[in-house]
Amino acid sequence: MSQEIKKYWKNYIDGQWVDAANGERIIVENPATAQPLAEVARATEADVDLAVAAARRCFNSRELYNMRPTNRGALMFEIARHMTEMADEIALAECLDNGKSLNGGKNEALAAARYFTYYGGLADKLEGRMIPLGADYVDYTIPTPFGVSAQIVPWNFPLQIAARSVACALATANTVVLKSPELSPLSTYFIAEACERAGVPKGAVNILCGYGHDCGASLVSHDDVDHIVFTGSLKTGQFILRAAAERVLPCVMELGGKSAGIVFEDADIDQAVNSTAAGIFSNAGQVCSAQSRLIVPKKMESEILERLAAKAATLKVGPGIDNNDITPVISAAQADKIHGMCGAATQAGAEAVCGGGKADMEGHFIQPTIFGSVKSDMTIAQEEVFGPVLAVLTYEDQEEAIQIANGTDYGLCAGLYTKDLATAHWAADQLIAGQVFVNEWFAGGIETPFGGMKRSGYGREKGQEALLNYVQTKNVGIHITGGGGGRPGG
Repeated sequence: MSQEIKKYWKNYIDGQWVDAANGERIIVENPATAQPLAEVARATEADVDLAVAAARRCFNSRELYNMRPTNRGALMFEIARHMTEMADEIALAECLDNGKSLNGGKNEALAAARYFTYYGGLADKLEGRMIPLGADYVDYTIPTPFGVSAQIVPWNFPLQIAARSVACALATANTVVLKSPELSPLSTYFIAEACERAGVPKGAVNILCGYGHDCGASLVSHDDVDHIVFTGSLKTGQFILRAAAERVLPCVMELGGKSAGIVFEDADIDQAVNSTAAGIFSNAGQVCSAQSRLIVPKKMESEILERLAAKAATLKVGPGIDNNDITPVISAAQADKIHGMCGAATQAGAEAVCGGGKADMEGHFIQPTIFGSVKSDMTIAQEEVFGPVLAVLTYEDQEEAIQIANGTDYGLCAGLYTKDLATAHWAADQLIAGQVFVNEWFAGGIETPFGGMKRSGYGREKGQEALLNYVQTKNVGIHITGGGGGRPGG
């Protein structure tokens, strides 16, 4: 496979590839080398206005809405087919601008295609219902699209997260303006390419790259936007929610987590260690649902820390192009943040049993890091690191384990390791999280609803449930007149 990608990427507005209105560009860096990789057109308020206007025209034309849902689904199957055909190109773009391994990038491409297949298959299955009101009335509900959906996706899984929200929007006949992340925007443009090849109506899907403070802010505050989908930090989410509140807009918010796995005394320790490693070290820990805390019985702490450190020692750190295990974090700023949080954890009394900072190599690499002697009130146990850093805490009894797991502002995911079904059922009920994994972190898939509780946000992505966040219910009540109120023989 060639390791070259094109050097300039335009925005996609109203079915056309266009430069930014002001002609400016954003330089995208390869995090594995810390060198410039490509340039993208930098969208600002003027570009947002054009994209939203295109999405509004398309929505108002009712071309998507009037399309038979099975045909809308067939259109989405075509998008999926083209995404699959471009999977190797997408994998390279994900690897070079995001830092993922080539294998990880290929998986991202295929997962993105599956979202369009999955929701394409549901496009004709979102049904209203009849409500019985007696012989004189016919009453029914219609799932109705909101209109223009503004979507802002993060830099860690830009393609997959964009695909899941764009697919839901198209399945329900909404139109989309999507802002890709300026740190890793390239893969999202393949959605536009696939839509163009599939014959999606012009204006139905528009994709821009710009900075949050101008492009993103202009998008979420735009008067012609009807619906907002956001995945990202709590702070940015709160800003968006304030903008949405001004216009009473519905939102889907996924705002991160500090997710914990609990090891119960009867657990398969090898299983728990391997699953924990996958849960925290995948994608260099840059996963909102990462297992960033592990809560273990006090008497098992030494054994589990030793096994985790041994597992971490087998992981290879290096560029994703070589399919290494620990690939770079997204930027120098992110690497500095992670390094600083590791230093602060050590100063607070946590013990780094392996790793603890930056790897001594070109690019933005962090060593796989495991902290023991962590207390639940330490910053490393409370705040999202977004890097390959695991905090291990201990408990004396099961109730304390649950209390520690629930003891953060977040409630995105949680997990547990046990061979006992009763314990699993009890703990899953007690944990405050939108998704609970038992004996395998990341158990589930595209078909399973995903979203947070507490400050991790609200609304659900993935699964059939996600479609309900993209429609509003319209009720139609009809009084049947004539013939004595519609009664036979009246």
